[in-house]
Amino acid sequence: MCGIVGVFDLEPGEDLAALRRQAVAASSRQRHRGPDWSGVYADDGAILALERLAIVGIQGGAQPIPSTDGTLALCVNGEIYNHRELAAGAPGYAFVGDSDCEVINALWQREGAALVSRLNGIFALALWDAAARRYLIARDPMGVCPLYHGRDAAGRLWVASEMKALVGVCETIEPFPPGH
Repeated sequence: MCGIVGVFDLEPGEDLAALRRQAVAASSRQRHRGPDWSGVYADDGAILALERLAIVGIQGGAQPIPSTDGTLALCVNGEIYNHRELAAGAPGYAFVGDSDCEVINALWQREGAALVSRLNGIFALALWDAAARRYLIARDPMGVCPLYHGRDAAGRLWVASEMKALVGVCETIEPFPPGH
């Protein structure tokens, strides 16, 4: 299991350094979910933080996982069982690691949100596409991997693997529905 935190719908002129600190603090509340790695990505559109438990791609696979062109940042809690098959069908994408989740970046660039229907596994994910200024949040159909979402007072969307990461940050917190 890993712990993800994502902050989306940032407005121009936001205090990115303060929001980054807030996201890292929220992520640290779920540190027990991932003792192997802590990572953070921040730009003027989104912030992603992850506490990683390394199971597949132990030597690599640090998250957030960037795309080879640097436009995507991806955090995933879970495992993509058919990642080898999906990666074989992604010619031209230069994989940088051996994480089972990196294939999501390759699929996003070719298929957009439709990629989710091709994933066989258990997962909760948050992906930021800086070039398109879009994000994707998804959860496996059975809801094995937990995910919660809420909005803060400024209207920013927050997602996290555990509800406690969002307490004191979001005005309302709800489970992100399985299969969405």
